[in-house]
Amino acid sequence: MRTAPPLIDISVPVKPGMPLWPGDPPVNIERIEDIRAGGESNLSRISMSAHAGTHVDAPLHYIPEGKGIGEMPLAALVGPSRVIEAHGGPDGSIEAEELAAKKIKRGQRILLKTPNSSLWRMPAFYERFVHLSVSAAEFLAEKRIRALGIDYLSVSGYMKGDGPVVHRRLLTAGIWIIEGLDLTAARPGDYELICLPLRMEGLEAAPLEAAPLEAAPARACLRPLR
Repeated sequence: MRTAPPLIDISVPVKPGMPLWPGDPPVNIERIEDIRAGGESNLSRISMSAHAGTHVDAPLHYIPEGKGIGEMPLAALVGPSRVIEAHGGPDGSIEAEELAAKKIKRGQRILLKTPNSSLWRMPAFYERFVHLSVSAAEFLAEKRIRALGIDYLSVSGYMKGDGPVVHRRLLTAGIWIIEGLDLTAARPGDYELICLPLRMEGLEAAPLEAAPLEAAPARACLRPLR
């Protein structure tokens, strides 16, 4: 009997001190009950941005009346996907011309593997990461892909001024965005993507108003398609 290829974890560990978008609140993990200290169980409290580490951007992130993360259709981020290598230009921008050579088709789930994946080994945020230009966002929106992933904290560049334009163009085209991937172990090619962000509606308990959210932490993995 043939066994399924092993899953490749493409999410990053969430931990205090990890690289974060400048200005985002830090990740705090506090043990508030500890068996070793006499508690009946171990119980932790977590405080973090919804955009820490590997996460999914919903339309609500940049569109006031857009869907929140709890309304994400499961099929958007579960199914066949392509890992594509992209390098960007001297300024780190991926332009439409680079993507046009990849023969991207309508409805595909595209994950961009760039030099960014090595940045997760650095302790601090790296400003000059590879990102989409407006022209690349326009190209993908016109292709009507289903989902787009990239291997750092944003599809748009840092302090470029066009970040809202890039995000809005993708999100208004119905493209769900996965940010903060680590594609080090994923070679370019075809995979089954499994990425399910927390369903942040109808919680039975929460320390803050959780619905609707514009993003949610996610655990993402790939299975090679033979």
